[in-house]
Amino acid sequence: MNKNDNNLKEIYERIKADSFNASYTASGYNPVYTASSKAKILLVGQAPGKKAQETEITWNDKSGDNLRSWLGVSRAEFYDPDLFALVPMDFYYPGKGNSGDLPPRRGFAEKWHPEIIANLEKLELIVLIGSYATKYYLKEKAEKNLTLTIKNYLAYLPEYFPLVHPSPLNFRWQNKNPWFLEEVVPELKKVIAKILKK
Repeated sequence: MNKNDNNLKEIYERIKADSFNASYTASGYNPVYTASSKAKILLVGQAPGKKAQETEITWNDKSGDNLRSWLGVSRAEFYDPDLFALVPMDFYYPGKGNSGDLPPRRGFAEKWHPEIIANLEKLELIVLIGSYATKYYLKEKAEKNLTLTIKNYLAYLPEYFPLVHPSPLNFRWQNKNPWFLEEVVPELKKVIAKILKK
């Protein structure tokens, strides 16, 4: 294990020990994310769902199937930590709200993402999945809404690739924006394939 992987292991333990996460740790829940120093692509999502929190496997649902299809990768490739780092905006299930899961907790990504990314020595691309990740990483460079930001994806390459959340509940958005599957997804697959072949 190299120095960066040792650092990542230490960060994981510090996240568990953080008082901000005390209620989760006391309940036996671990932070749900994966990061290896060799990862080439970082996927930043929202926060693990209840199933992901309990199984400790992120993107292990229909949303994950859709995302893997968009990326053009197999399940084995997706869960290979030396290819993909899976680091959501919050590493714990935030709970249920009035209309779906609650948003990621504020300040969480700000505290931990820079430390994790600093140890991803092979990182070539950050895929931003959904509005929370996009707003956090692109800041003032983002367009006025997620749809326009995704349409303008070329402006953020080669560092970032913004995407809509792959939830099956977003089928109305996809129906209203057929250019996403017709134009953006094929380009995403090309970018991912090029990086993975290196």
